[in-house]
Formats: sequence, C-alpha cells, structure tokens
Amino acid sequence: MSPMPINKTFGIVDALQTLTPGAQWVLSGSEYAGLEWMDYSIEQPTEEECLEEASRLQQEYDALEYQRLRAPEYPPIEDYVDGIVKGDQLQVDKYIADCLAIKAKYPKPIPS
Repeated sequence: MSPMPINKTFGIVDALQTLTPGAQWVLSGSEYAGLEWMDYSIEQPTEEECLEEASRLQQEYDALEYQRLRAPEYPPIEDYVDGIVKGDQLQVDKYIADCLAIKAKYPKPIPS
C-alpha cells in the first residue's frame, strides 16, 4: 500500500463517496452544480451535506499530518529486530531513541 500524500484537498467527489457508497452519479467539473444523480435507490445528498462532509474529511486528514510526516523518517523495523535477535541492546536502544526523536520532531497535536 502506498503512503497517502502529505497534502490532499477533499471535495464533492470524496464527500459523495463517503456519504453514498455505491451510488450511481456523474460529476461534470468539480462543483456540485455539475452533479447528475443517476441512482434512484439512494437519496441524493444536498450541496450543504456534501460541503460539510468534505470539510469533515479534510479536518480528519489534516489532524493526522504528523503521522504522514513521521512515517518516512522512522528507521526500518529490521534494525530493531536485528538488535533483538543479536541481543545487541545498544542497537535496540538506538532504534528506540531514533523513533523518539522523530516523534519529538513531529509531535502529535493536542485535541482542542
């Protein structure tokens, strides 16, 4: 699985996919006005519902930015396992210290 991009903007398509999974629709452009609803078994969400959902998705994504920044900088887990297998406590301690340094560099935000 490839990592999520650091920056992403959520819009109508993302909102429709989470609000109405499996629904049939076509969107011309990126605005709600270009939405053609083709599914009679699922109710079409309003523009306001779509905008609220896009905003919620964006906030959720942005709140996890620290994870996306940390991931590529963590040392490989093999370094830790190798230290365990060899009984090399210095290697294990170095791995842990390196991970803690990355966590300090990109701290988890405090919920408001």
